[in-house]
Amino acid sequence: MARINLDLAHSYLPHPRADDDYALLPLRMQFDDGGAYALLGPSGCGKTTLLNLVSGLLAPSQGSVMFDGRDVTRDSPQQRNIAQVFQFPVIYDTMTVAQNLSFPLRNRGMPADRIRARVAQVAEMLELSGQLDQRAVHLAADAKQKISLGRGLVREDVSAVLFDEPLTVIDPHLKWQLRRKLKQIHQELRLTLIYVTHDQVEALTFADEVVVMTRGRAVQVGSADALFDRPQHTFVGHFIGSPGMNFLPAHAEGGTLVVADRLLPVPVDRSLPAGPLKLGVRPEYLQLAPAQAAGAIPAAVVRVQDLGTHFLLTANAAGHPLKARLEPDRGAPASGDTVWLQVLGARTCFYRDEELVA
Repeated sequence: MARINLDLAHSYLPHPRADDDYALLPLRMQFDDGGAYALLGPSGCGKTTLLNLVSGLLAPSQGSVMFDGRDVTRDSPQQRNIAQVFQFPVIYDTMTVAQNLSFPLRNRGMPADRIRARVAQVAEMLELSGQLDQRAVHLAADAKQKISLGRGLVREDVSAVLFDEPLTVIDPHLKWQLRRKLKQIHQELRLTLIYVTHDQVEALTFADEVVVMTRGRAVQVGSADALFDRPQHTFVGHFIGSPGMNFLPAHAEGGTLVVADRLLPVPVDRSLPAGPLKLGVRPEYLQLAPAQAAGAIPAAVVRVQDLGTHFLLTANAAGHPLKARLEPDRGAPASGDTVWLQVLGARTCFYRDEELVA
């Protein structure tokens, strides 16, 4: 395993001039030895470009890649000792499951008894033990992708194992099982794992640290709790959560705050810069309040959805949509009602120029 340090930018154009010319804008990032990381963001945000720069499939147009303090910027994936698992299965159909799993080890001349032990260990982790003697050609797509995962994990000496959306071809139930299995494998083997996905559930359940990306930028690196409770950028608030964070335009002046045409007191534990801001509050933290309550604003109920475990309320406050997740035991208002929603609280965030106000 390796500690990986990136200080780079990448463009597919020969002479980039503007930010839009870059697939990956300048960034500095460290992946610790033995850590589990996810690169999360929408399609086209630079996740796979970043992964390929780590693996050596791409060389950065600017900057460097360091493994344990050694410059590997121009080294190949083989020289970097990287294992990579792709979106679709990459296996040998004419070989058995055991032969596929052992192939990377046999190529490196590992003794036969150690190969058997390692293949048995990885096959058991991925629940392939009963299929070791079957030829891969006869297996379903999900079983073939499990073999690909196993081939990525079977080597003990790799610098890192990289996954590029490896569960795309897996059915939803098995996908949930494999996410848990990968987490368990990481805890047992302590390999450095970097996992690309656009699915926030995959990222947040698999990784210790999630890198949220948009438009070639890494806008926040943090744990699931940090991304949910303290998004450093409005994109993170919007992208993480279902539904995402509510945002309202606000204006701070002295000790007051104007939100949705209502004058609210700035919380005593907050120091906000004067001028225009965005107020952000999660639907989970947006609560019903008594009329005229301090820190609350009026809103017209547009729709109430009964989702079994909770009600999802959609409301309109001075032309701005809001969503609130309400506990079912408290009941729910009806469409057309006017309610008061508590927008100021301990978990309310404020943003200027899309960045979190400290």
